[in-house]
Amino acid sequence: MSKYKIRTINAIAAQGLEKFPLANYELSSEIADPHAILLRSHKLQPEDITSNLKAVARAGAGVNNVPVDECSKHGVVVFNTPGANANSVKELVLAALLLSARDLVGGINYVASLGDSHDEAELNRLVEAQKKQFKGRELAGKSLGVVGLGAIGSLVARAALDLGMEVLGYDPAISVDAAWRLPSEVQRMENLQALFSRADYVTLHVPLLPQTEGLVNAEALRGFKPGSVLLNFARQPIVDSVALRDALESGHIGGYVADFPVPELANTPNVRCTPHLGASTEEAEINCAVMAAQQLRDFLEIGNIRNSVNFPAVQLAINSGHRLAITNRNVAGALGEITSVLAERGINVVDMLNKSRDDLAYNLIDIVDRPDTDLRDALCAIESVINVRHFEQPD
Repeated sequence: MSKYKIRTINAIAAQGLEKFPLANYELSSEIADPHAILLRSHKLQPEDITSNLKAVARAGAGVNNVPVDECSKHGVVVFNTPGANANSVKELVLAALLLSARDLVGGINYVASLGDSHDEAELNRLVEAQKKQFKGRELAGKSLGVVGLGAIGSLVARAALDLGMEVLGYDPAISVDAAWRLPSEVQRMENLQALFSRADYVTLHVPLLPQTEGLVNAEALRGFKPGSVLLNFARQPIVDSVALRDALESGHIGGYVADFPVPELANTPNVRCTPHLGASTEEAEINCAVMAAQQLRDFLEIGNIRNSVNFPAVQLAINSGHRLAITNRNVAGALGEITSVLAERGINVVDMLNKSRDDLAYNLIDIVDRPDTDLRDALCAIESVINVRHFEQPD
């Protein structure tokens, strides 16, 4: 097997790096023209998509730091790790719910301000006299609107039900797998307006896409239940910060808890922000690194694709002999041209799988004999073909 060069960016958990056998892989942050890039939050530029690059793996769910369109143009597969950090984010959202319902931060800061100059009796008197200013409310019986019911949203919904909350859900693009994970007690809302108007708390769990940027804007905020609390542990641009500041200052929105501090909300009442801690647990970092590494290996070694954001999911069981992986633009007649090249040369196809996604198609073709240079050149000469790779499979 060829030795693959992987450029690592950011601190990738050792448990993930250990998935790459040193006999077959070279890992370094200094590799200039790698076969693959493994990263977390570093922002890649189009010039990072070099000639030998075959794949980019993001150890996390979002890929807004990866130039996906540029990768697609060059036939580079972009992987993410959906669900690997879901429990970490879920637990932070639960903490945010509790912090927004009970003024724990204010109470802790008050006790700390008392210092150590009081005896126990005096301390108890002060505490009892002032505790009413930190009075909160219980979550049980309140309603939580969950926008986005994927890996994280479904976990949050289940946890909120366990807390005794009424859970309202909205996700027009929910997958079959996600729908199976969703507790039956979650009430499906037909639109966002219905969810916003009924929820005491709203939590966002949608990806940052052109259609979700500014999803919670001035118009949407006007439809929120008065005094409700918004939680954002998805992506900062999903919320219009200026419109939210106005809604908070008017009192229409009762609070905002988010993982993304922004200048527009500095010193705004009832705002609590954490420094992007959603996936900042040892467990999440390990889970993401291991998942990303396993996906990269499967792709680099045998061409299988799972959890890609720009390529179709394609997994074909290993057969003895040789495998071709062919990426082409998704145009009419492309598959026919590929199979014609094989037929003209008398190539015996053992198994094959062809799938497409948007403008790209991907083919795994298992053949008996080693493909020669002439075959590969003929496949690459097809106008729609972007790249061709060969894998020699073990007996």
